[in-house]
Amino acid sequence: MPEKLKDILFPKEKVELFGRVLKEEYPPFDSENFVASVCDKNWPARELKEKMRHTTLCLHKYLPDDFSEAVKTLQNIVPKVTGFEAIVLPDYIEVYGIDYPEISVPALGVLTTCGSSEFGIRPFLNKDLISTMKYMLVWADNEDFKVRRFASEGCRPRLPWASGVPALKKDPSLILPILEKLKDDPEEFVRKSVANNLNDISKDHPELVLDICERWQGNSKNTDWIIKHACRTLLKQGNNRAMLLFGFANPEQMQIKELQFSSLSPAIGDEISFSFNLNLKTKKKQKVRLEYIVHFVKKTGKTSPKVFQMKEVLLAPGIHPIQKKHSFANMSTRKHFSGEHKFQLVVNGEVKAEQIVQLAD
Repeated sequence: MPEKLKDILFPKEKVELFGRVLKEEYPPFDSENFVASVCDKNWPARELKEKMRHTTLCLHKYLPDDFSEAVKTLQNIVPKVTGFEAIVLPDYIEVYGIDYPEISVPALGVLTTCGSSEFGIRPFLNKDLISTMKYMLVWADNEDFKVRRFASEGCRPRLPWASGVPALKKDPSLILPILEKLKDDPEEFVRKSVANNLNDISKDHPELVLDICERWQGNSKNTDWIIKHACRTLLKQGNNRAMLLFGFANPEQMQIKELQFSSLSPAIGDEISFSFNLNLKTKKKQKVRLEYIVHFVKKTGKTSPKVFQMKEVLLAPGIHPIQKKHSFANMSTRKHFSGEHKFQLVVNGEVKAEQIVQLAD
């Protein structure tokens, strides 16, 4: 059986190294008891985030009682901490620093260079949005690309696995100056965060994001990549304005004919294929985006749709045969359940055909 991520990224050896680094910086640090308290009898069973928080709580017992002194110790070890254990540093600020924002928020900008502070900043955004976003705006000009990326990633309205910031979901206006600064950043790592931030915003404010994308389009290769990635949810939703922005033609003259499935009653774990003819009844070449939607049966018996992209291609008028495979194998991110699964074929945002597949145990 392959090793689990929690064991690969945070083994006991890393905790021991972490303890030695801390003791070198802060001699009173009791590294032996620190390691013993972290790697207790429950350590192997803890999941990754549980290990992080448990380490943070144990760390607090052995650092200086004065918060500012504890933070100085953590900042001073930044150059020596490069592994996954580095995420403990901003987590410490998140847990113990909420009442000391004048110390904590600047420290998160330092600690993000070794372990991203994107989760740690969220409570401070909720406590004092205006003041914290001023720091984020300054960080967008930082010479370190990790700090610049943090400026965007930390204020994403829908940052996965992070606590929410309702004020930014409701009104993302404070985010926009940061994204403007970073839209042509030389680092792809930063630009991807900009795109993801815009994609988050698009789920609540689609017209605002489309206004931005229309303004950025054609500015550079970097901005063109950002806006395409930023509009991925809008494109999956078949948003007409997004479709037109990227040159996808009106699907009115596009048809799907002769849809066939290799099996309409597969079992969980099977792979099936489907094929169809795409008929373009147009007078000239058209840019086509092909997708299919599977309405997966959930454990409750209800269904949930997921969009799968097939291809984006420039096609001449006429008939074009298309074939695709789909697997019903269980994965870590998706568990299958028996029942009726509806497949829908989508051309440039419009459903053109559908078929029910009965999935068996």
